[in-house]
Amino acid sequence: MDPIEVTAHFDEHGKVTPLRFTWKGNAYQVESTGRRWSDANEQHILVMVPGGRIFALSFVNAEGRWYLERVGPNRMVA
Repeated sequence: MDPIEVTAHFDEHGKVTPLRFTWKGNAYQVESTGRRWSDANEQHILVMVPGGRIFALSFVNAEGRWYLERVGPNRMVA
């Protein structure tokens, strides 16, 4: 997992929504969020960026840090 910089919105119930992130010097605007799940230590969120690429992000609660878990294939449909 790579540590990343994320700008996110936390609502009044603690639900977090990533808005944009930076990975390997490139900034990505989050177009939409998909599946999300939590375990005792982390919140995991699938996000789609323009062009249809999917990323899996995780927020480690105890650290207050974000990580990129994996990069999915481009899902753009013509």
